[in-house]
Amino acid sequence: MMKRLFFALAAAVTLALPARAAVEITELTSPGGIDAWLAEDHSLPFTAIEIRFRGGAALDPDGAEGAVHLMTALLEEGSNGMDAQGFAATLEGLGARLDFDSSHDTVAVSARFLTENRGESAELLRAALTEPSFAPVAVERVRGQVLSGLRSDARDPNAIASRRFAELAFGDHPYATPAEGTMESVADLSRDDLIAAHEAALARDRVYVSAVGDITPDALGALIDSVLGELPTTGAPMPEPADIGLTGGLTVVPFEGPQSVVTFGHKGIARDDPDFMTAYLMIEVLGGGRFGTRLMHDLREERGLTYGVRSYLVPRDLASTIRGGFSSRNEYVAQAIGLVREEWARMAEEGLTEQELDEVKTYMTGAYPLRFDGNAQIARIMVGMQLDDMPVSYIEERNDMVRDVTLDDIRRVAQRLLDPEGLHFVVVGQPEGMEPGG
Repeated sequence: MMKRLFFALAAAVTLALPARAAVEITELTSPGGIDAWLAEDHSLPFTAIEIRFRGGAALDPDGAEGAVHLMTALLEEGSNGMDAQGFAATLEGLGARLDFDSSHDTVAVSARFLTENRGESAELLRAALTEPSFAPVAVERVRGQVLSGLRSDARDPNAIASRRFAELAFGDHPYATPAEGTMESVADLSRDDLIAAHEAALARDRVYVSAVGDITPDALGALIDSVLGELPTTGAPMPEPADIGLTGGLTVVPFEGPQSVVTFGHKGIARDDPDFMTAYLMIEVLGGGRFGTRLMHDLREERGLTYGVRSYLVPRDLASTIRGGFSSRNEYVAQAIGLVREEWARMAEEGLTEQELDEVKTYMTGAYPLRFDGNAQIARIMVGMQLDDMPVSYIEERNDMVRDVTLDDIRRVAQRLLDPEGLHFVVVGQPEGMEPGG
């Protein structure tokens, strides 16, 4: 009953939220010294909280790749004397929801609490974060799930292409290995490795908190300290930035089938770079994945070489790339790659037309408010802003930043960033006229 009530309230907030991007954010510091952002909304009795720990799977030591991922997956598998079933039953009885996830850059915690059960729900979250049991039976069950996923990825051409691209781009940096680890490393992880990963990744010196909903600043400050106050003050040192080792060229990974998967890219632009917004508009026009973008027009609409093609910015904490991808029948892959290079070069040389710039501005400013479609999503946006060191005013200013981009800005940034000769293509399949290797 409580679980149904929670989801009913969550749906009501989503439906009731107007299509606007006006969010009033309060910055606060808990009595224990942890900073947080809060958007109060007392219209319904629940709160969404997003917590991020910077570092993530990039903190895994050599030989223990996948430790942070496995540790994070075990946080809801029992703590403080409860096994996984007891933890799940208690959570459901409170009408609360907890989700844990990890990437190379972060460990992510998402919490949804009904106001009447907030204290008990927060205690459950505290226990999960500070007293995970890492019981052997749970470790082996979740390890088996991770290994199953890795086996599946080993047969998935998209995963193979992504992994090979990362290996070429990042060499011996942690980014070169999947955040989930490898079959060998995950199989060898011990309980001590998980405890070490917990101490390395979940620390107060790298935590970011946002909340949206039925809670006051004072109540949020007290909740934060109750949940996070027992964590270590500092965690493991952050890795060094990655040197991107990509050079222009082609790598073919044999894979049987009638079509090939293609991933491509080169060095990109950091999120805090003053030219980031200009680059974002440029890449959206080049290959944002929608009908009407240049790559979609050339590869699908005109020639039918693929069902879809995308290009996008990947601004990570320790390295940034521009990426893209598509799938095509083996006999069309070489032609499609040639067209991508041509369009990359045309954008680098000419930039955008005035019509293209006007249209992408209209699209991006119109779509932005639609992202704010509920407390949980707003909380995720807010914590992402903190990770990117943005001011609270960014939400109000963002669309003006889009409107301020000029054709000269696009042309300058296109010439700075786009390198058609530096594009590296990873092809997983049996493309005609292309030899394996690279």
